[in-house]
Amino acid sequence: MYPPVVALAKTMFRALDLKIEVEGGEHIPSTGGAVLASNHSSYLDFIFCGLGAQPARRLVRFMAKKQVFDHKVSGPLMRGMRHIPVDRKAGTAAFREATDALERGEIVGVFPEATISESFTVKALKTGAARMAQEARVPLIPMAVWGPHRLWTKGRRKELTKRHVPVLIKIGEAVHLPEGASAEAVTAALKQRLSSLLDAVQRAYPEKPANDQDRWWLPAHLGGTAPLPQPAAAV
Repeated sequence: MYPPVVALAKTMFRALDLKIEVEGGEHIPSTGGAVLASNHSSYLDFIFCGLGAQPARRLVRFMAKKQVFDHKVSGPLMRGMRHIPVDRKAGTAAFREATDALERGEIVGVFPEATISESFTVKALKTGAARMAQEARVPLIPMAVWGPHRLWTKGRRKELTKRHVPVLIKIGEAVHLPEGASAEAVTAALKQRLSSLLDAVQRAYPEKPANDQDRWWLPAHLGGTAPLPQPAAAV
């Protein structure tokens, strides 16, 4: 089911004239397993993260909360594309399934913030992405996506038919995984890389808010009205 869904998504992007730019696609390996770790600011992020792997002709299996698989509409699609359900009360099974997929040479997509960042900055990260990459001995590739939150994000009305929205996708070099490094140390490095990539696409974004009411989609440090990041201890 995956290729037809990709084709449909591309058709919709063309119909909406979304201005999609992918940079750094060469960092995604054409063969072999890899963990693709992205920031999370929109309910649509997984679609565009998957699009970022298209130049390498790779399909990405995403880890998503179990409730998405239980939904009568999204459930059959998620199962048909062989994405990985995550039950937060029993995450070991999902971790094992993802690691097995990586060892078979598949790419697994992860949002290590676990939930959407309403501040549009990188929140504290879970260590799962780092632990999977270390256990399967595959690259841990950071990716930043910016723009889809203007179509659908937490606490805002959906605007799925909004046209001409720029979407920037920037993929970085794999995070170094030193022998013997802790998952916490690798996760700290991943957070730094994700923050740098996200800042780059935010500053390169070709559109500015139309007025003061439209500044909601920018983070506070760039003059927007998005909430300030929560202190790490409160996350």
